[in-house]
Amino acid sequence: MKKKANMIDRMLNVHRDICGYCGCCVSVCPEGALELIDAYLSVENNCTSCGICAKVCPLGALEVVDEKQV
Repeated sequence: MKKKANMIDRMLNVHRDICGYCGCCVSVCPEGALELIDAYLSVENNCTSCGICAKVCPLGALEVVDEKQV
């Protein structure tokens, strides 16, 4: 779930307590790295932390963060 970008490790952080499991993020992921399984959002290893999913999330449940922040 992380990618080397400009020498900074980034990762997608899912706030599962906020996520409404609507699937908006799944449909826009260019890598197909997100999968909605029942009431759980799975992030696969091919996630590049591009942030497209975070931009479309209506609840703000996804964010791309510096791995050191986690």
